[in-house]
Amino acid sequence: MSGTETPGRTLVAGVGNIFLRDDGFGVETVRRLGALDPSRLPPGTELMDAGIRGVHLAYRLLEGYRTLVLVDLVSRGGPPGTLYTIDVGPRPTAPGQRPGPLDTHAMDPATVLALLHDLHAGAGGTLPDEVYVIGCEPRDTGEGIGLSPPVAEAVDRAVDLVLDLVARHAVPVRDPDPVPVPRRN
Repeated sequence: MSGTETPGRTLVAGVGNIFLRDDGFGVETVRRLGALDPSRLPPGTELMDAGIRGVHLAYRLLEGYRTLVLVDLVSRGGPPGTLYTIDVGPRPTAPGQRPGPLDTHAMDPATVLALLHDLHAGAGGTLPDEVYVIGCEPRDTGEGIGLSPPVAEAVDRAVDLVLDLVARHAVPVRDPDPVPVPRRN
């Protein structure tokens, strides 16, 4: 195993544009996770405010993570503030569904994952074994700062969903040099 690969590493990335109202949901959720007592996150869990920097996120993922949790808006036709947990898996996007020219300021999670697979093919690295999206149904993605009331109310529930998800998928980190425990007879 190389020095960058760590068993059980998890990256929780908040995706979105805070200048487009509810699109700031992922960033706000990760900000709230970062304000928690660090002991609430399993060892090896890292938080990232990815914002609109999808390329940066894709390159960061090449450092080797077992689990990726993206927090972002997801439009599925439900009432605003509805939360979804989506198991994406590490599958690459089908060749016919690849995005067109790369716009580094408008990369949705699917585009980031497709870029990650392309980068992995060219540069190596370890792809996450598990990929999840914690998504929230938006109400308003027009220009402006601040989440709409139903999306703002969903942030604390999303924090709880992320905490539950990373706890369920945490892999115990083993001490590389365990001290032998004397046996009792």
